[in-house]
Amino acid sequence: MTNVVIIGAGHGAGQAVLSLRQKKFAGNIILIGEEAWYPYQRPPLSKKFLAGEMPAERLYFKPQDFYDAPNVKVALSDRVTCIDPDRQCVSTASGEQFDYDAAIIATGSRPRILDVPGADLEGVHYLRGIDDVNGIRSEIAAGKRIAIVGAGYIGLEVAAVSAQLGLEVTVIEMADRVMSRVVSPELSSFYESVHRNNGVKLLLSTGVDGLTGSGRVDGALLSNGERLDTDMVVIGIGIVPNMELATDAGLDVGDGIIVDDHCRTSDPDLYAIGDCSFHPNSALDTCLRLESVHNALEQAKTAAANICDEDTAYSQVPWFWSDQYDLKLQIAGISQGYDNVVMRGNPRSKSFSCLYLRNGELIAVDAVNAPRDYVQSKALIADHACIDPVVLANTTIQLKDAS
Repeated sequence: MTNVVIIGAGHGAGQAVLSLRQKKFAGNIILIGEEAWYPYQRPPLSKKFLAGEMPAERLYFKPQDFYDAPNVKVALSDRVTCIDPDRQCVSTASGEQFDYDAAIIATGSRPRILDVPGADLEGVHYLRGIDDVNGIRSEIAAGKRIAIVGAGYIGLEVAAVSAQLGLEVTVIEMADRVMSRVVSPELSSFYESVHRNNGVKLLLSTGVDGLTGSGRVDGALLSNGERLDTDMVVIGIGIVPNMELATDAGLDVGDGIIVDDHCRTSDPDLYAIGDCSFHPNSALDTCLRLESVHNALEQAKTAAANICDEDTAYSQVPWFWSDQYDLKLQIAGISQGYDNVVMRGNPRSKSFSCLYLRNGELIAVDAVNAPRDYVQSKALIADHACIDPVVLANTTIQLKDAS
């Protein structure tokens, strides 16, 4: 094999380069990214980087000189405009063309746009990359009013940082509780109390009908008929997978680019990884698309292994995390479809876990400042363990001993 082209320059793309080099891949590796930055970590963007506690250099997946190998070419500030499977080549906005024997589509995702009047005003921000955070940080100052649309991980992490920086924070959420898509009502209630205790105003079951201002945003028109005065807005209402290149190339797509357990698309010379891929997961007995750093890294390793003729299937229990104030939420598994939730520990202690069961089987754990529960739960989830809820709730019994 001569050329591997990696389309995208996110976390997964960086791991793909690393894995190919670790496997002594002898051909050329071409990485093409739209941003001016080498592959970097995104999770700290809404946490330590937004708070000013981490310089941009520490975000890099690998230092710049890692990419100085003779067989590695990096094309930044460029965008792939076309994948031609028949000619096995990609074209970029700058006019370059790169032939490939195998290509990895690591295009990730983009923020879902708030489609209301005034959404294009100055002072309205999305948070996806370094430049986005730099724009937000340039406007953050103590005493300012910030409205955050969306109470998912990103919205609440921005709310926590903003509150700690002294801003007047309002979170607007259409659902009737925070993080409603991913956690139980019990955990939502806990986080709502934490945010309110830190001065954050939560407007639940509330939408945004429009943003107002003359050139610059100065308010939000709410679905309840009220108007909220604000100095800036951050929108975090979800993401959309970047799969247009795959669609135009004739690949099979659905809620993402459809791949098999080897990360291959419907074209065996094209792979897809990370946020943009819709993949089978034997550990969960389902197919899904994951917005997860862990997934992007592991799929990158899988794609690289198969490109190097190692027959490797992807099967991982997914995990996620969120840092808000002094709380580290660590999530293992996918809780959707649970029929019972077991509380392990007391939320008032700020160290506890929510364990999710379906038909008696442990399918997910949300651990708040409880790293041991989080670590030990992953093996139980992978084993499809069925454990007595009374035992799960007993904090004198470690989860590894509960089965």
